[in-house]
Amino acid sequence: MFTPEKIYFTKTKTFSARGRHNLVTAENLRTPDLSKDNLYESEEMSILIKNIKKARDAGCGVTCFYGAHVIKCGLSRYLIKLAEEGYITHFASNGAGSIHDFELACLGGTSEHVPTAIEDGSFGMWEETGGWMNAAITEGAGKNYGYGQSLAEYVDRHPERFPNRDDCVFYRAYKAGIPVTYHVTIGTDIIHQHPKADFTAIGKTSGTDFAYFCKSITTLDPAGVHLNIGSAVTGAEVFLKALSIARNQGYMLKNITTANFDIIPLGDYKSDVSKDEYEYYYRPRKNIINRPVSLGGTGLYICGNHLETIPSLWRGLNTPEE
Repeated sequence: MFTPEKIYFTKTKTFSARGRHNLVTAENLRTPDLSKDNLYESEEMSILIKNIKKARDAGCGVTCFYGAHVIKCGLSRYLIKLAEEGYITHFASNGAGSIHDFELACLGGTSEHVPTAIEDGSFGMWEETGGWMNAAITEGAGKNYGYGQSLAEYVDRHPERFPNRDDCVFYRAYKAGIPVTYHVTIGTDIIHQHPKADFTAIGKTSGTDFAYFCKSITTLDPAGVHLNIGSAVTGAEVFLKALSIARNQGYMLKNITTANFDIIPLGDYKSDVSKDEYEYYYRPRKNIINRPVSLGGTGLYICGNHLETIPSLWRGLNTPEE
């Protein structure tokens, strides 16, 4: 039987991230401010704000899948505010979302300069990030935790390692009793390069998180809201599968609101597009905006820079209706 050759990650060299130049730091995180955050207005945003308030008042779920760039934009404090104020009931992200959040908590900075680091093979080879995150995931897998819970409990047990944990989305959400799940693709994240990477544990904890996420999607019934903020592939695909599972188990979700946040102009985003048009291959158009509300409900597109749309969403939710 043919067996292909493989590389052994145990031979990989790692380096301390202490003193690394970071493009994003705790000092330049944006802080919510009602006097400054009215940066973006649209009919879609107004509808979304109204429907999130209705969902919260009705006790329905408001779930949010965000891409890692939301953290890299310095918007962690807005996500934390939205959760602690009761507007978000579940956060989800990809593996990179967990890494940038984790690094901000322990290093006070994240986002290395990739173009230079990739040239000498040092890109992503950080001992604190890879060593501690893999330790947390492996320990959590042994306790049947999900990926997000594993990281949060590790931070909680080692506060001395995480001086900036108050700006950590998964940690603050955990302390507030709000689930945070991570939906990982093997090979996409820098901690998979580390000699301590345990892919059995990574798969187990992320699989557990998918089950948690699916349960939270059932809470959108009958009039909840799902946000997909800047995740063009993972968020769109994970949500569609979770929605199918929820409906398969009897939660029909006929009057939900879905909203996709991104910067790609889509024009009439509710119209049909053919396979000859590039917009057809933009997954959130179908998987977030259109297909989930075919039984009823509202699909929205919030087109704009996260630095404007997310602060404006938070401000709108905290401004009394006239």
